[in-house]
Amino acid sequence: MPEELHVLCKGFLFDLDGTLVDSLPAVERAWCNWADRFGIAHDEVLNFIHGKQAITSLRHFMAGHSEDEIAAEFTRLESIEASDTTGIVALPGAVALLNHLNESAIPWAIVTSGSMPVARARHKAAGLPLPEVFVTAEQVTRGKPEPDAYLLGAKLLGLAPEDCTVVEDASAGILSGLAAGCHVISVSAPENSPRLDEVDFVLQNLTEITVTRQPDGQAHVLRNT
Repeated sequence: MPEELHVLCKGFLFDLDGTLVDSLPAVERAWCNWADRFGIAHDEVLNFIHGKQAITSLRHFMAGHSEDEIAAEFTRLESIEASDTTGIVALPGAVALLNHLNESAIPWAIVTSGSMPVARARHKAAGLPLPEVFVTAEQVTRGKPEPDAYLLGAKLLGLAPEDCTVVEDASAGILSGLAAGCHVISVSAPENSPRLDEVDFVLQNLTEITVTRQPDGQAHVLRNT
């Protein structure tokens, strides 16, 4: 990691699940039930899915099945995940940080691998402020770890990717943010995440940073020491 304990940017691109919202129990319930239907070990599924679009995971595990069969499983899984919000809460520091960004007129977006119905349901259940931009799986052809989602998020905010800070918990999302040319802050990311040494900060939760709007409009992100 760079030695400096601060970042300057013009806007933020936040992942949703695992970064702003604790949806892990709901995610694992849905995918473990799906794994049981197909006779796949829970760990095999759970070790693959995080940070990726559901359709990507389904294609991975349903190799040899038709696209119609995969699409049917996606629709079924999406319905389950959009309706099961039990236990979903905002992660520490998330609501306070987003409210502060709004009060400071610092642009931010949510950029998630989830579909719109699932993402909206979890965002609402967690009681998060509404983002200016909400990028979901339907809006990009290639999901994380490809850079498309974060490039789109930056574009919709009217910012260059290098002027944005991606905040991510998943390995796929970290790779996506780096590939997009953004600053990247990891939050509770797996210690074995590839290229973790290239991110600006490695955090346990969002209470570990302070964001201040500078006179030139840039956001100064300081890691609390």
